[in-house]
Amino acid sequence: MKLITWNVQWCRGVDTRVDPARIIKHAKTIADFDVLCLQEIANNFPDPRLGGSRGENQFAELSLLLPGYQPVPGVAVDVPADDGGRRHFGNMILSRLPVGQVFRHLFPYPIDPGVNGMPRIALEAIVRAPFGEIRVITTHLEYYGQKRRAIQVDALRTIYAEGSGHARLGNVVDTDGGPFHTLLRPAATIITGDFNLEPDDPLHARMLEPFDDGTPPLVDAWELAHPGKPHPATFKIYEKEYPDEPELHCDFIFVSRDLGSRVRSVRVDKKTQAADHQPVVLELS
Repeated sequence: MKLITWNVQWCRGVDTRVDPARIIKHAKTIADFDVLCLQEIANNFPDPRLGGSRGENQFAELSLLLPGYQPVPGVAVDVPADDGGRRHFGNMILSRLPVGQVFRHLFPYPIDPGVNGMPRIALEAIVRAPFGEIRVITTHLEYYGQKRRAIQVDALRTIYAEGSGHARLGNVVDTDGGPFHTLLRPAATIITGDFNLEPDDPLHARMLEPFDDGTPPLVDAWELAHPGKPHPATFKIYEKEYPDEPELHCDFIFVSRDLGSRVRSVRVDKKTQAADHQPVVLELS
C-alpha cells in the first residue's frame, strides 16, 4: 500500500498558478499511490480571497481527475459566499482501495483573543488494504495559535484512542443495514497531514506519549524508516515570506504500533514546486 500526504495550498504552486491537474499529475510521477491525502482544498474562494484561484470547486475537480478513486471530502470551513452559494475549505482523501465508514471530526475551536485562525478537521476513512482494513486520518492543525494547536493534538489523540477502543472492545450489536448498523473499526491507523509544528516541539512528543487505557501508542513513521536521521524539510523550501526564513519540518505520518513492522519506506519529494509544501510518501507491505 502506498500513501501520499500533501498540503497543496489550494493547488497553488510557487509560481502562483493554481492548477489541480498539475497536483494530480505530479503525485502520479512520485508514486503509484493507493491513497492520496490532501490538505488545503478549496471551493468558491476566487482571487483575491485565495490568490490565483478562479473559485473552482477543487473537491469536484480533483475527483474527476482521479477516476477509479473514491473521493472523501472533509470540509472544515463552510461559510456563505457573495453569490448566494457557499464557500468550503478543508481536506480530502482519494482512495482506489475500497472505502468503508467515514468520520469527519471537527476539532474544538476555543476563543484565543487576537490570534488568527479557522476551524479545523480530522478526516477519517476506513480503507481496505491487501493486508486488512486501516483507519486513514488526515488533518491540518492550527498555524497561528499554539493554544489551539495543543488542543487539536489532544483531540487527535482522543479520536485515535476512541477508534482503538472500538477495535479492541467493540462488538456487533445491530446488523439491519440502517443507521445503527454496527461497523467495527480496525486497530491499524495512519494519521497524516500538516501539523504546523517541528519534530522537537513538545506537541510532537505528545503525539507519541503512551495512553492509560490500553490504546497502543503512535509511532513517527519517518523515525521508524530512518532511525537517527533528522526529519527532512517539507515547508518553506522554495516559497518564503522573507529571504532568510528557515525551512520547516511540519508534515508527518504517524502510525499505530501494530503497523510499525509494515513500514517499508518514507520519503519526501524535495524537488517539486507545485505547492508550497513537499509531498511525503509512505509505503507499507
